[in-house]
Amino acid sequence: MKSEASQQIDGRIAALGGWRGSTLARMRELIHEADPDIEECWKWMGTPVFEKHGGICTGEAYKEVVKLTFHKGASLSDPKQLFNSSLEGNVRRAIDLREGETIDARAFKALIREAIALNLTKKSATKSRPAARGKKK
Repeated sequence: MKSEASQQIDGRIAALGGWRGSTLARMRELIHEADPDIEECWKWMGTPVFEKHGGICTGEAYKEVVKLTFHKGASLSDPKQLFNSSLEGNVRRAIDLREGETIDARAFKALIREAIALNLTKKSATKSRPAARGKKK
């Protein structure tokens, strides 16, 4: 049985229809091919979010683009230069797909897997740090 968030994403894809709906559906499919255990969430008043050990990316649709924003994209290697938007930020990076454009599926799935690995690294680093102690008065 699909989660409520997955059902909401299904509804968003259906409502978009056309090239934006099919592009978002294809990117969602690639995300799950990269790792079938990725969780789907519905956040920020209607944004599909994909998570595993933390946020990976969002999948948004605008009039001219379907945008996949990677939460920690600036920390990911991008040898195939898929990131083409939000390049000036210190944390996020995005992939904008326009009507008729395709993506290198293998490279995209590699980015997804690298984002998961980064989440795991950050999570284990946080666990291994000693707890902060309060200041003495």
